[in-house]
Amino acid sequence: LLRNTHWFQTKTPLEFGKYVGSYIDDGLQDPIFLELAKQLHQSMPRIMKGHDLKYMWAYKYDSEFESGINLHADQAAVNVNMWLSLDDADLEEDGYGGGLVVFTTKPPSDWEFETYNTNTEFVVEELLRPTDFANVTVQHKPNRAVIFDSALFHQTDKYRFKKGYENGRINLTLLFGEMQKGQGGAGGASASGDGMKQEL
Repeated sequence: LLRNTHWFQTKTPLEFGKYVGSYIDDGLQDPIFLELAKQLHQSMPRIMKGHDLKYMWAYKYDSEFESGINLHADQAAVNVNMWLSLDDADLEEDGYGGGLVVFTTKPPSDWEFETYNTNTEFVVEELLRPTDFANVTVQHKPNRAVIFDSALFHQTDKYRFKKGYENGRINLTLLFGEMQKGQGGAGGASASGDGMKQEL
């Protein structure tokens, strides 16, 4: 993923070059990724039981910017988010963790995809602010994986990386199973941060 040219989709049309993507059904094809999904199932049977690989993508970020993917929740049961950047690419400046902010709140069971993934201000005011924005923030480290309930709202933390194509921040995301919304509480479920991150 460091040198590959299969990146084809610009995810932010108003800011071309912010980050580009590749997907399992359109360019992101290599047996090693399927083997990774298999090994994850074998290594974590309690978490992965009943959750087959649903989708996979990778994003590569332009170091000229400092923000990545906005607040959202993914339509799956388990999210495995891995960082595959060069060891010394992250400048590790104060205030720029470069990783992932996982909030402890899910969308309510009666909310549609468009409601919780396109109206960020509404989600912030109705769900996150009442919890005082409770979250687990995981700092970027090469070869670190964050494994969490995919229905939890999450977003890219601010980052600062060295300039140059190979130094770009890279994340590989694997989604497993079907989304479980609104579990365990009114107005969207919450979850503790215990066990939300695991380093491979």
